[in-house]
Amino acid sequence: MRRLFLTAAGVFALDQVTKYLVVILMDLRNRGEIDVWPPFVNFRMAWNYGVNFGLLGGDGLILRWTLIAVALGISAWVLRWALNEGTGRVLVAAGLLIGGALGNVIDRILYGAVADFLNMSCCGIDNPFSFNVADVAIFLGAVGLILFTGKGPQKNGRDGRGRLR
Repeated sequence: MRRLFLTAAGVFALDQVTKYLVVILMDLRNRGEIDVWPPFVNFRMAWNYGVNFGLLGGDGLILRWTLIAVALGISAWVLRWALNEGTGRVLVAAGLLIGGALGNVIDRILYGAVADFLNMSCCGIDNPFSFNVADVAIFLGAVGLILFTGKGPQKNGRDGRGRLR
């Protein structure tokens, strides 16, 4: 349980600190873009009013609070499930997902949209999308929950750990 809360708190803090440093102190919200290590790493300000990649985007109040409620609901469900079923890596994955989701919820409450600013391109591909630390944590947490949950394949009457069922 401690792993989950420490991971969630660490992700949340890292997300909010990076957003404050880049968006507020470096004034990315007004500058629009800052080349950090072109073309690999750049800061490009993007206010995301929707879900991933701006899908369902719109700056409506109903959508904003619906997305906040959905993020909080999913976070609560993952927390409850992980505390009842999870161990080790599952708790870390759940912490990543919850910390990232709460970081983006705070953005929606404070700014009305999620502050995305990281932009990475490589190898002649110009990536038009921006993201943030919370987005990375949510993605890694979701992948971790998929990879680390369950008892594994069942063969010959044995569970994933080789014990008889």
